[in-house]
Amino acid sequence: MTAATYRLGFIGAGKLAGSVIRGLLLKNFCAPGAILASEPNVETRAQLAHELGISLATDNAEVAGKGEIVFLGVKPQMVLPVLRELGGAIANKLVVSLAAGIRIVQMEEVTAARIMRALTNTPSAIGRAASAFASGSRVTDRDREKIRAMFAAIGLVAEVDDEQIDAVTALAGSGPAFVYAMIEALARGGEKMGLNKEASLQLAAQTALGATEMMVTSGKSPQELIKMVVSPGGTTAAGLRVMEERSVDAALSDAVEAATKRGQEMAREFTSS
Repeated sequence: MTAATYRLGFIGAGKLAGSVIRGLLLKNFCAPGAILASEPNVETRAQLAHELGISLATDNAEVAGKGEIVFLGVKPQMVLPVLRELGGAIANKLVVSLAAGIRIVQMEEVTAARIMRALTNTPSAIGRAASAFASGSRVTDRDREKIRAMFAAIGLVAEVDDEQIDAVTALAGSGPAFVYAMIEALARGGEKMGLNKEASLQLAAQTALGATEMMVTSGKSPQELIKMVVSPGGTTAAGLRVMEERSVDAALSDAVEAATKRGQEMAREFTSS
């Protein structure tokens, strides 16, 4: 890497892209000096510079020119305009969109770059990401391996077709919000039964963390693990019965379906615009 070249360039480094950057640095995937980012928000830009020590660009063209791999961390409606704006600066580069709703074929229509999409989530900041990537028609095997290695460094990664990215966005991208809502609901139950708010929230969060780690490390299915907790006529059985009566499982499944359909709607909206 020369002084004028950066391993990774980020156009937009807000919540999601910023989480990816933090995870990469946490896991020592690369040094802060290997990352160049452009970010319009002054507060976010200052935080990136002082907290993480990465390099900051004055404009998107600088990132496109100096980044070996260019990531688009902008809002979906900005993806195609940014690609058009960058023009020939990215013609021979690998460009990876982190945005929901914009299909690879749409991006390939406005740029000669090698296009990939990668969908991840905010736990990437602590190296616990759930990510998936899809490849465009110009992408090479080496490109795929580079992106696979990058996202494997900050969590779990899978390769999918572009059409499946909407489901990944709903399950992995939106999923943390659904989990936080569940933790908050469990904590409210604890408060209702007499625990103070802080203790109840800490216990609920730690319970979710422990249960998740146990599932991941044990290799057991959710149903197998549920059976390990439930005793006939016991407290867990009573709680699960209420969850079944209130159709909690259906609500969570429907939440993923609704988020997926919204992603599909967004893709149609951007296609017609």
